[in-house]
Amino acid sequence: MICLGLEGTAEKTGAGIVDTEGNILASKGRQLIPDSGGIHPREAADHHANSLPPLIEEALHEAQLGLKDIDLVAFSKGPGLGPALRTVATAARTLALRLDVPILGVNHCVGHVEIGRLTTGCEDPVTLYVSGGNSQVIAFDSGRYQVFGETLDIAAGNMLDQFARQTGQGHPGGPRVEELASRSGSYIKLPYTVKGMDLAFSGLLTAALRKYESGESLEDVCFSLQETAFAMLVEVTERALAHAQKREVLLVGGVAANQRLREMVSVMTREHCAQFFIPPMEYCGDNGAMIAWMGQLMYKNGARQEINDTNVIQRYRTDQVSVPWMKKTSPLLRLPPELTAKGAEANLYHDQYLGRDVLVKKRIRKNYRIKDIDKNLRRSRTKTESKLLNEAKRCGVPTPLIYDINIKESSITLEKMGGKLVKDVFKDSGQEEISVICRRIGENVAKLHNCGIIHGDLTTSNLLLDKDKIIFIDFGLGKISQLTEDKGVDLLVFKKAISGIHHDISGECFSAILEGYQQADDYQLVVDKVREIESRGRYTVSK
Repeated sequence: MICLGLEGTAEKTGAGIVDTEGNILASKGRQLIPDSGGIHPREAADHHANSLPPLIEEALHEAQLGLKDIDLVAFSKGPGLGPALRTVATAARTLALRLDVPILGVNHCVGHVEIGRLTTGCEDPVTLYVSGGNSQVIAFDSGRYQVFGETLDIAAGNMLDQFARQTGQGHPGGPRVEELASRSGSYIKLPYTVKGMDLAFSGLLTAALRKYESGESLEDVCFSLQETAFAMLVEVTERALAHAQKREVLLVGGVAANQRLREMVSVMTREHCAQFFIPPMEYCGDNGAMIAWMGQLMYKNGARQEINDTNVIQRYRTDQVSVPWMKKTSPLLRLPPELTAKGAEANLYHDQYLGRDVLVKKRIRKNYRIKDIDKNLRRSRTKTESKLLNEAKRCGVPTPLIYDINIKESSITLEKMGGKLVKDVFKDSGQEEISVICRRIGENVAKLHNCGIIHGDLTTSNLLLDKDKIIFIDFGLGKISQLTEDKGVDLLVFKKAISGIHHDISGECFSAILEGYQQADDYQLVVDKVREIESRGRYTVSK
């Protein structure tokens, strides 16, 4: 079977041809370069309408095929810009009707993951997907690609484009920022916003523009902007890798063209004893081949759509798509014998302190980050964690005792607690027991929030269950705040972490957490805020 795939979610449009075995027979594309400002949806739609006919002809010529040889038409159903999506969908419907062949609308984001798997040979990776419109950390679990983390505001590629445009560097901005950054090695401190496995870039963008406007060198600002943004992206990928215990990392999306980002992801992956994969450059950005391959996968696994079912979905979530062709591989985690555990932030070692068995938590140097960022984060997070562990205990939330703190070494000597990680407990428990545990977790989160403590990294890897006691650990991303927004994000981070690795029980667990959380002073305001944050658009293109 021969599938023709049509792509056009934003400024790029493409036509690709892939056969049933995954041989890419052709992939042709064009990109809209706006005269000024960002990408306007109507201009993108007009660009696609004008570009698709010649691109289809070019793809057929490259594949040495005719239209009559096409057996299936696939197109990007979303997410993306409405006018652009509708233009491509119309072209796909026209072709399918003319050729009298099946048609399938596919998810653009999943297409990136699948073309990455096809072209690299990786099996079950944690995927960092970074483009102009999307910034997501994705991993397979329970029949779908779960979103472990994502931007809470604008995407990384969009942020780079906006910075370049507002400093007179043109579009696309990523390559220009990379070029300017390569001329500098001077770091200017900028906001670093990581919330569990989620992140935010709008504050970073504003701060970088203010630094430039205040007279800082454009090269230095570009260097600092790029290093900060990419360190954030790699950190959340590292956190997802440690939580999911996968053995592969895949980098996809247009921003994957950046050599510095590639280097940083490669270093992080190697330090976690995992393998790093990246597709050939022509398949990193938006392309028709990934849509054609998605069409093949879906069709082979029984997907069928009528013409009336081919409406576009502007906010088509990655985790809405069933992927029956995927299989979860066994985790492979090989740690040195002296290590008790290796997390995204720190290593744990057994030790003795005044005759007691203890754990030493050491925030080790992250070689993917420049020294200025790394040193500041390790020191500040060690101080924050030490403070919040004690504050939480005073608020009635069980935490380990602190025996010693070494800020210079970024290490904390902690009481060795009993019990098991909640993540492991959930694997061997029934739904009723899980609901009881989740309710207790919610009660303790309410205690934290009533005291103004934001944990910052609520996952089942950061909770221990010792008999009937829930013990909270890893407060390094935490802070003191009474803001409803911060409390809402704290809960949402937890919800997404549960969904990512415990998808089968995530709904019931989070409902039980909210039951326990009713003890929070501002329960209804926070729950409403969680819903509001969830409803915010995640697909944002420069305007």
